[in-house]
Amino acid sequence: MPTWGYLGLQDSASPLMEQLTYFHDHAMFILILITTLVGYIMINSALNSLINRFLLENQEIEIIWTILPAIILIFIAMPSLRLLYLLDETNNSSITIKTIGHQWYWSYEYSDFLNIEFDSYMSPYDSSSNLRLLDVDNRVPIPFNTQVRLIISAADVIHSWTIPSLGVKADAVPGRLNQISFLINRPGLFYGQCSEICGANHSFMPILIESISVDSFLNWISSNS
Repeated sequence: MPTWGYLGLQDSASPLMEQLTYFHDHAMFILILITTLVGYIMINSALNSLINRFLLENQEIEIIWTILPAIILIFIAMPSLRLLYLLDETNNSSITIKTIGHQWYWSYEYSDFLNIEFDSYMSPYDSSSNLRLLDVDNRVPIPFNTQVRLIISAADVIHSWTIPSLGVKADAVPGRLNQISFLINRPGLFYGQCSEICGANHSFMPILIESISVDSFLNWISSNS
């Protein structure tokens, strides 16, 4: 999770987020180059009184500054399209979890197991033991290095299930099922919040994923079933 004053992206915990981070760096590199070049040309043109008569009307340079931006856009668009299809890819999942957004809490159901369902409410703030607006009474245990399918819907208004460090975000729409697929590649706690304004207590429905080993997950299942 981010620390105070941290301006970068969160450390990735899934292959999808790694790819999103690489694309962000790739796009920012191109943008910084363009901004630096255009800024230099504008400042240089404003601060001197010289005139280059070949720049006033020149076919060759007009062709160059028309074709060059198109090539740069291709270098941005191709990785972007590849990533878009990767994010939409649904692999063969080992676990399916159904998530329903309510005003203002989340409910979860592990569809592959009998009687594993619970509600997840925000925990009252206690400075000695939890994080304000982020901790919940019931965490969502998920085994790492396991493909997970999440089916998302809502019972009342539109919500949005979001975990930034996993690179996943999906709207929970009443009467509609949305599906996302992800894999967590390390153990830990991963925090998220509802990302769609859903009413008075929109800020108070956090999401907390607990990534654990397969053995620990099976022990949790057997103790709760």
